[in-house]
This record gives sequence, structure tokens and C-alpha cells, in this order.
Amino acid sequence: MRARQEAGWRRQEVALAIHEVEPTRANLHGHFSPTLPPILTIDPGDTVVFRTIDAGWSLYDQEDPYLAPKKLEPRQAPQDAGHALCGPVAIRGARPGMVLEIDLQAIRPGRWGWSSAGGFRSPGNQRLGVAEGEECVLRWALHPDAGTAVDASGRTIPIRPFLGLIGMPPSEPGIHSTIPPRASGGNLDCKELIAGSRLFLPIAVEGGLVSVGDGHASQGDGEVAGPALECPMERVELCFRLHDNMRLALPRAEAPIGWITFGLHESLDEAWVLALNGMLDLMAAEFGVERKEALSLCSLLVDLHITQVVNGVKGVHAILPHGRLRSSAPEMA
Repeated sequence: MRARQEAGWRRQEVALAIHEVEPTRANLHGHFSPTLPPILTIDPGDTVVFRTIDAGWSLYDQEDPYLAPKKLEPRQAPQDAGHALCGPVAIRGARPGMVLEIDLQAIRPGRWGWSSAGGFRSPGNQRLGVAEGEECVLRWALHPDAGTAVDASGRTIPIRPFLGLIGMPPSEPGIHSTIPPRASGGNLDCKELIAGSRLFLPIAVEGGLVSVGDGHASQGDGEVAGPALECPMERVELCFRLHDNMRLALPRAEAPIGWITFGLHESLDEAWVLALNGMLDLMAAEFGVERKEALSLCSLLVDLHITQVVNGVKGVHAILPHGRLRSSAPEMA
């Protein structure tokens, strides 16, 4: 009996292991693919602590936050054309059709970052008249303990760090860009996915193959210039769990602000419908509310936000703030 108990404790310890991933050249890639070999295989319930570089492949340590950062080399085309991502990490037992829960336990940015706007042709830049000429680049010193960022001119803004990109590859073979968000996550760029959030993603490939990166110290809804305040991350602590009785078509999250459902489409008109459809499904599952009644409640309680408009596939997220809808009826006087 004691031997069986000790074996049980050993299994629990393995299931709750903590792994560390550094942004070495061997642990980085700039694309999604179902055939990309994992750098690490973990058990459900394990935690992985990542240190990440910025999306632009700059070295983690920089001597001066106000100088152009030195780049990590070498890089290969086309495999490293996208965001600098750590991973992929495989989860034992993950299969297509299951849902991966990612518990964002801690997110701490590095000490420097950058933002930029204009200087290249895009629909938004052309409409706003900033496509021509040089790109405007702002460089920032980050102060994680104070929760602020200071640019070279002395302007100070608050920071609210999150990962712009957490995701898995689609099932289709080949190399896939890191830029557009997908059903299995990726470049969601949702500023609400801060520490204390749980992100739920449908799994498309065996093992899941999760990659993370694109640290943001600050971003407004829309990410209208293209970049946010891009930065390396000193510590990103994520716990991974599997759900085999949960079905999702698109990402879902529970964040400090509330429940969040996502809509992803080239058209914002389609994206908001998908986000709202996901919220109706969530309200049925979490609160037992019939679909038409849920839609009526959404018109009273749910806020629609434009997640981002710059990744080709646009994002809309619907937020049901915590405490606005309660499952039990109030007592009658």
C-alpha cells in the first residue's frame, strides 16, 4: 500500500513540474508548422517559465534602451520571417478536437522596448496619410516595478504587459505565417490577456505545439499603428491543462476583466458576429441561458472591442464583465 502511495506522489510531482525555456537560437522560430519538432514535451498540469525576446528578433540584453537594438543572428528564410517565438512546446495527450487551457500566472517585461508608426504602405497608413517617408520609431526604457515606460523625450506612460502571441499551428501542412491570428490562437494581440487570465484554444494537431512571443508592455485596443510597445519579457509563467470534454471553434478567455470570446475574420462585420456567437455559446455553457435570451442580455451587459485591425485577419473580442450576470435569482421580499 505504501509503495502505491509513494508512486502516486511521484506521479503528482511529475505532473506539476516546472520547466524553463530561454530564448536561445535553438529555441526560436518565426513560423507555425505542424511538423516543427518540439523543443520540450510536458505533462498536462506542468508549468513552463519562458524568457522571450521582442518580436523583431533583437537580443534580450541591450546596453542602452534608447539606441536601435542589436539583432539576434543568424536567421533563416522563410522559417524565421515572422515574430520571434519560443517553442514549440508539446503537451502529452493533446489531440485534435481537445481544448488547451493556458493559465497566465506571471508576466514581467524586460527593461527596454520600442514602438513605431508609418513609413510603409498599408491600407491604414495610406488612408491616414503616413505611408510615405521614414518610419517614426519611439524607444522606451521600461520600469516594471514602477509600472511605467519613459521615452527619450521624457514622456511617461503606464504599462500593462501581456503576450501578443500565444498559439498553435493549424493542421494544414507547410509553413504558416505568424501574423494572422487563427482558431488555434497565435497573434491575437488582446490587451486583456494579462497575468491572472486563462486562455482556451482549440487544438488542431497532435501535441498542440504551443509557441509564445511578441511581448507588449502597452497597447490600446486596435493596435492601430501596427506595432504596440514591443519588448522582451523577463518572465512569462504559463501552466498548461487539457480539456477533452470542451468544444471550441475559436479562442475564449477568462481574464481579470471578465469572460472574453473572440471573432477573427478579414471583415470586421464578420468578426463581431463570430465574437458574439462565441459569447452566446459561453452564456449557455456557463449560465444556462437560452440563445435568444442570451442575445437580449448581451445587448445590456456585453461590450464589443476591436482587438486589432493590422494583422490581415482582424479581431473583435466580446467582454462579459465579472459580476454582471449571476446564475441565481435574487430572493423575493
